Amino acid sequence: MSVSTVAADQTVCSDSSGALPVLGRDVTVPLVTGGEVTYAALDYAASAPALQRVWDDVAAYAPYYGSVHRGAGYLSQLSTDLFENARRTVEEFLDCRAGDQVVFTRSTTDSLNLLAAALPADCQVFVFETEHHASLLPWRDARVTYLNAPRTPGEAVDTLERALAARDPYGPALVCVTGASNVTGELWPVRELAAAAHAHGARIVLDAAQLAPHHPVSVQDLDVDWVAFSGHKLYAPFGSGVLAGRSDWLREADPYLAGGGASRRVTRREDGGVDVEWHDSAARHEAGSPNVIGAYAIASACKALTEEGFDRLIAREQHLIRTVRAGLAEVPEVRVLSLFGDDAPRVGVISFVVEGWNSSHFAAALSAEYGIGVRDGLFCAHPLVRTLLGSAPEAQGECGAPEAAPGEKSLNAIRVSFGAGTPDEHVERFVRAVRELVSDGARWQYRTEDGRCVPAV
Repeated sequence: MSVSTVAADQTVCSDSSGALPVLGRDVTVPLVTGGEVTYAALDYAASAPALQRVWDDVAAYAPYYGSVHRGAGYLSQLSTDLFENARRTVEEFLDCRAGDQVVFTRSTTDSLNLLAAALPADCQVFVFETEHHASLLPWRDARVTYLNAPRTPGEAVDTLERALAARDPYGPALVCVTGASNVTGELWPVRELAAAAHAHGARIVLDAAQLAPHHPVSVQDLDVDWVAFSGHKLYAPFGSGVLAGRSDWLREADPYLAGGGASRRVTRREDGGVDVEWHDSAARHEAGSPNVIGAYAIASACKALTEEGFDRLIAREQHLIRTVRAGLAEVPEVRVLSLFGDDAPRVGVISFVVEGWNSSHFAAALSAEYGIGVRDGLFCAHPLVRTLLGSAPEAQGECGAPEAAPGEKSLNAIRVSFGAGTPDEHVERFVRAVRELVSDGARWQYRTEDGRCVPAV
């Protein structure tokens, strides 16, 4: 059996609304008010449901699972081919340059920490305060300049230009930027930021965790040096991620993890120690038994999205975005959070606050009374959310309100996010639920338990 015949031929068949089939689309959940309802998963920005195609591909391969790069047996050879073919699929999905490396990791966070560990000595890093913590925090051994939140794409480019112009021009530098905000969904001017970085002798890494599931990402077109993304946001579960891009810094750095797979040769010295010759390929940073199922799931998702066509996926998602934004605009008590304004292009990620409601309370009511799953809080982007909410009135209501530092407002927001697997009915139910909760209030009592707002039983 060849790798190509492990999984049955798969085609993507959307439902009547155009949504792609995903796991959990028929799951029902109980309501505190009685009865059950089909669950509306509107938290794609945290973890998107697995595409049915991805699940079917993985299930077809699972009986043939074997060790990767380490066995002469048939299943080991099959798994090794499948793993390396997955790498090539990701290269094509990202339109990588000749000579780029694709390293499989656990997540976007893992990918960016890997790159941080591979930075040359005395590297300067430039990162906007608007980043997800995965992009904001890994650079602990570098000289980091945190840039203030811009209010327009042009201001973002100007801010970076000024910071780079003032840097030490002789040392290495790296810019880290998101492709689409995990808080506002707004698209960032990646191509222009990359041009600014390169004009000043810096490199740039793109956090594509929120961009890759919604838009095509071309390393060559955007002219970025590296791209990082996560499988669990790309409709592929199993704890997998990708760091793809230029090989030189990765090849010259010590392995991210020391162990089997990363080493080409290990010998004992006469003094009792060991000498190690490390691989200079992607294997250098993939020590240990690789997550072949996770890598295969990412490759399956890449193929599914490519074959479905991003033009169609984007058009349908924009329809969903318009539905949600129009519905929220009809409720005066709702304020949608934005850096770049209402007309900014965006993906299906929208955060908002509701006057008179603590966001945890509102999210709990959406779940318990309507079967809708959203996210509340600061979304692992605390500086950005605090900037966006800094002038907001103090949250009202006690249920689920996070503790605030002395003199600081208690701030949190609600985030609704969706994508290729979201039926129209889910966003329509969400809009209706927001309207009813604001006009009529919750139909149930809630309390705080372990920092979360939950229905009072």
